[in-house]
Amino acid sequence: MSDTPPRQLHLNVNVNNSGRHPAAWRVQPDPLGFLDLGYYETIGRLAERGKLDAVFFSDGFDYGQPSVSRPWQSLDPLVPLTAIARVTEHVGLVATQSSSFEHAFNIARATASLDFISGGRAAWNVVATRNTAAAGLFGLDELPPHDDRYERAEETVRAVIGLWESWEADALIADQSTGEFADPTRIHPIEFSGRHVRVRGALNVPRSPQGRPVLLQAGGSPQGTALASRYAEAVFSVSHTIEGGREFYADVKNQAAAWGRRPEDIVILPGLFPVLGGTEREARERKRWLDETSGLDNELAALAGTLGLQVEDLALDETLPWDLLEKASAPSQGFAQAILDLAHRERLTVRELLDKNPNGHRSFVGTPEQVADTIELWFRERAADGFNLNVDYFPDGLESIVDHLVPELQRRGIFRTDYTASTLRGNLGLPVPQPLADATASPAGS
Repeated sequence: MSDTPPRQLHLNVNVNNSGRHPAAWRVQPDPLGFLDLGYYETIGRLAERGKLDAVFFSDGFDYGQPSVSRPWQSLDPLVPLTAIARVTEHVGLVATQSSSFEHAFNIARATASLDFISGGRAAWNVVATRNTAAAGLFGLDELPPHDDRYERAEETVRAVIGLWESWEADALIADQSTGEFADPTRIHPIEFSGRHVRVRGALNVPRSPQGRPVLLQAGGSPQGTALASRYAEAVFSVSHTIEGGREFYADVKNQAAAWGRRPEDIVILPGLFPVLGGTEREARERKRWLDETSGLDNELAALAGTLGLQVEDLALDETLPWDLLEKASAPSQGFAQAILDLAHRERLTVRELLDKNPNGHRSFVGTPEQVADTIELWFRERAADGFNLNVDYFPDGLESIVDHLVPELQRRGIFRTDYTASTLRGNLGLPVPQPLADATASPAGS
């Protein structure tokens, strides 16, 4: 008999302000909850009650201009995550920080600080910001080219890892009887010099309680998957079909193996947007109610933006304008390609596409049993190791997931009934990684 434990499904909740659906802020109890730390504490407690692996915060820097038609990611992710850390004990805390604008030292220090505050539950989600509106906020006329952003992302990752590892685990002694506080021979300043990033010195936060914070990545371009396969320990992805999910899963795992990593040490988490009801009819009625509350204008504008088109380029009862798409420049290659693959495969009109894919991630409307069916299928077919769950609106949608979907997954024996570790790394089944031997060298010199 094999001593290898069975695979464990992993679930995060994507805390995107009021919820994934455009109508979320119009139906939840407090439309300004996205500015209230108590609101996020409620979400964190719910996620922990459901034994979820982590709460995940994206970031985007802007406020949804020019229309400002719904809430946005306003608070710095580290602030609500710190609040959640203080009212929970187990759920992980994933903060998105941009390698395009944040310096490696600031990222390393902030994430290590969150790790100490939470007792080893922090993670950094690496993004090479694609939001053009953010450039001016950081004094740039425009975003650097895509390849330059990912080159900077890799340098930032290596520098951050080097800083996290600049303290040995036993460097901090704090022996009151002898007066020895820290051993300077166990603190190792780094010298990192890349084309975009330079760091000289050691982190001022000691070694993380979980060895080092978990490193996550979100990006579906070839450069994004290359970065993920080499450094990330979990990947947030966009897949709308099980065939596409299996292909992405195998690609990242195979690339990881080529870097000398164990494929099981990288967790693949596609986005999933379930809308739940006690019956299929109730679920569809909930979706219809939300759609009618928001109207199609906002969703149509979001779809056009994702594809790099103008709203007037899309006609609701026609298929996508493939001739225009050949010339379009989408801000996110991963999101755009997943949508295009779905629309082409099923020959969907724009209206049908909005119904199936209102906000980029795969949507599923149905009962907890039906949603569990698709989750289990993707998991067993190795199209996913778990999912980054999107919620239609908080807190109601998350309560439905926790109280109805999670118990169904537990009954099937694929999701935990309790936490088994004290750190996020432990609950994800990830080992403490070996030190990055060449962390202080620039990518060109490795």
